[in-house]
Amino acid sequence: MKLSFSILLILFLSFSAFAQTKPVGANPHRVAEVNETTLKNVLKPNGKPLLVNFWATWCDPCREEFPELVKIDNEYKGKIDFVTVSLDDLTDINTAVPKFLGEMKADMPTYLLKTDDESAAISSIAKDWSGGLPFTILYNEKGEIAYFRQGKVIPATLTAEIAKLVPATSNTVGK
Repeated sequence: MKLSFSILLILFLSFSAFAQTKPVGANPHRVAEVNETTLKNVLKPNGKPLLVNFWATWCDPCREEFPELVKIDNEYKGKIDFVTVSLDDLTDINTAVPKFLGEMKADMPTYLLKTDDESAAISSIAKDWSGGLPFTILYNEKGEIAYFRQGKVIPATLTAEIAKLVPATSNTVGK
């Protein structure tokens, strides 16, 4: 009897410890803070095309296009790098931003830009960007701008631009 009780106790404690490795309500969507300097490092391609989307949780067009961006990320995973940069308030870095990413089932790296000079940050990204959201920019593997769009992306157009930079694939996004 003592042996079976001991075994049950060990099993119970093992399962309890396992269950607590991920607390209820924990959000796996980590958002890293960047400033103008660290953002430049994020925006350097790493040997393959880089897609960057600037957005915010308070931006309705950003929220509307996000499901399509998640599909594009899934379709081109491993062929391109894709990061998103939130322009939400820093107080939302552990609340609204990761919550939204979880709802969207987004797993691309996400950063939150904290800057004292928005104009300087905007002009360092693209001289033709007025700062409106959403803003999506595609860099080739050398870091040169291959495509950008201010406003909601048109999935078929974006995937066609990505396809110009990656080897031929069976692309089904936007169809």
